[in-house]
Amino acid sequence: MTTETAPPSSLDLEAKLDLYRTQVALRLFETRAYDLFLENLVKGTSHLSLGQEAIATGFAAAMKKSDWTFATYRGHAHTLARGVPMTPVMAELLGRANGLMAGKGGSMHLTSVEHGVMGSYAIIGAHLPIACGAAWSAQYRGTDQVAVCFFGDGTTNIGAFHEALNLAAVWKLPVVFVCENNLWMEYTRTSEVTAVQNPAADRASAYGLEGIIVDGNDVEAVYEVARTAMARARAGEGPSLIEAKTYRHGGHSRADPGKYRPDSEVAEWLGKDPIPRYRTRLLEQGAGEQRLAAIEAEVAAEVEQATEEAKAGAMPGEDLLMKDVWADGGSSWRN
Repeated sequence: MTTETAPPSSLDLEAKLDLYRTQVALRLFETRAYDLFLENLVKGTSHLSLGQEAIATGFAAAMKKSDWTFATYRGHAHTLARGVPMTPVMAELLGRANGLMAGKGGSMHLTSVEHGVMGSYAIIGAHLPIACGAAWSAQYRGTDQVAVCFFGDGTTNIGAFHEALNLAAVWKLPVVFVCENNLWMEYTRTSEVTAVQNPAADRASAYGLEGIIVDGNDVEAVYEVARTAMARARAGEGPSLIEAKTYRHGGHSRADPGKYRPDSEVAEWLGKDPIPRYRTRLLEQGAGEQRLAAIEAEVAAEVEQATEEAKAGAMPGEDLLMKDVWADGGSSWRN
């Protein structure tokens, strides 16, 4: 079992500032999404990853443009971290025609093939075998692409988790499985219904893999473990299974106040918030208060612009109802 905690110093200051900028962008974007939800502008529910930004940021920084991201319904951060602009993502949450999916997908189905974001999946564990398929295609075609598949701790008790791990290990597929362990399976504490302490890492040996645990609230530690796993996959050495320990600041979804979690636990993890924690580290390393404040102001302005542009988007028309529903492009011959 390998536990990655102390961040190595392979990054220069500019690269570290980029990591900070991305984390701040994810935080401010989702904070705004929450506010818009309360204003009844976000249609349907949404699942935020406030507190988990270091994982999406660290992995995205380690990935090539040609690599693939497979996310869960908690996928806003992963989508943005891969370079998808804020406006279409915000507009999608608002169900507008200028949204990433023209307003048809909503919060839980964000996809941008152009940016390597191969979908957010609302069905628990459904995307793990699909990520294996993408990785197999890269292996078959002889490219150096890697599929990175993110999932929650609850997924580790789903059959698809074990099936995908086994297939990936047997075929030595270039796929990296990342368990974002925020300790809670919706409303149930994971440890109460799971036979092992570390739901992902403790099961890695069953598939001949190393159990890797990383501090999911330390962006540099995440980046380094991601970079190692990606290099291993590109070299034809097969899959990796990484368990990133983290914590969601809010409830499971925006309809959930999260009152079932002990106040002391929430307070402890708020004290481990990845963004102020990293900000303090950057100040200690000479980043300068003015530089960090400027980054924060720039990102805040980007969120404001994205919000206004999203609000200005038109509502989708009826012509979109049948779009992307049938493979042949239409439904008229069926009626």
